[in-house]
Amino acid sequence: MLNAFSFMTDTATLAIFDLQAIQHRKSDTADWWSIPADELDEMNKGNIAFIGLGNDGFYTINLCDKIADPDIKININCPSGEIFIGAGEDTTGGDLEPDDPQYRAGNVIFLPVGYYEVSLKKLNSILFISIILSNAKLNKFENVLRLD
Repeated sequence: MLNAFSFMTDTATLAIFDLQAIQHRKSDTADWWSIPADELDEMNKGNIAFIGLGNDGFYTINLCDKIADPDIKININCPSGEIFIGAGEDTTGGDLEPDDPQYRAGNVIFLPVGYYEVSLKKLNSILFISIILSNAKLNKFENVLRLD
C-alpha cells in the first residue's frame, strides 16, 4: 500500500469509498453527491466518506496507522477491498468511476473486505488518514462534513 501520494481537486472535496459500495450510483448524474441530502444519505449508510476541505488545490495524503485527535471519524463499508482516496469530482457517477489511473485524481488502495473507521487530520494541505477495521457499519451524521 502506498503510504503517501498527492491529488488535485477543483471541488474542495476529498472522497473515500470502496468502488463496489457506491456502484449503484454509477448511472446517476456525475454530480449526484453535490446534493447535500444524497451526500449525507450515502455517508450515513457507510457507502462513502465526503470531506469538504475548505479550498480547491493540491493535497498530499499520508496514510498512517493511528491519528491522535482526528478532525473527523467516519465508518465505511469495504465489500470489494478496492478503496478510492482522492478528489470528490472523481466519485462514481455519470457512467464513470475512478478505475483508470491515467484519468483520476487520487489512488486506489487495497484492503481486506470488511468495515473500517476512517480518521482524518488536516494540517494545511496535508491530510493524515488512518483506516482501521471496525465493527461499526453506519454513521449518524446530521450534516455533511466540512473542514475550514
